[in-house]
Amino acid sequence: MDPSHRLVPAGSIQDCFGERHCNPQLVYTILYNMVPEAWQLKLREAAFRDRLNNWEETQDNLKLTMQRNMYGMHAPMRLLMERKMVGLSPHMPGLPANNLHLDILMGRDEAIEAVDIFGGMEHQLPQNLHSAMEKKRNM
Repeated sequence: MDPSHRLVPAGSIQDCFGERHCNPQLVYTILYNMVPEAWQLKLREAAFRDRLNNWEETQDNLKLTMQRNMYGMHAPMRLLMERKMVGLSPHMPGLPANNLHLDILMGRDEAIEAVDIFGGMEHQLPQNLHSAMEKKRNM
């Protein structure tokens, strides 16, 4: 948990603009054989993709930091321990797993996503649940 109040994920693309002997146009032209406009577009796409990938983590970090500032260090630690305990709960092998407890602790219980509606349709039930359980337990 990084104690920051960041609303939007930071960009992870590091350019060499701050370095003294670096010419990014020359570097990208030589390495990728692209004109500067093309690599700038590629950098912007990569930065946007990284921000989308880190969005939930950054929002969760903000919520935990706000809880720490309002209630003390015990509140985010307790929440993280509860998430860990709920995330380790075993389920029947072969059946689709739906962890409602973890969704409630993460604050996703009021959001309806495509996975909530179409989540279990690609999984077929096994023919024999006993053999699936034996396989899971290495019996």
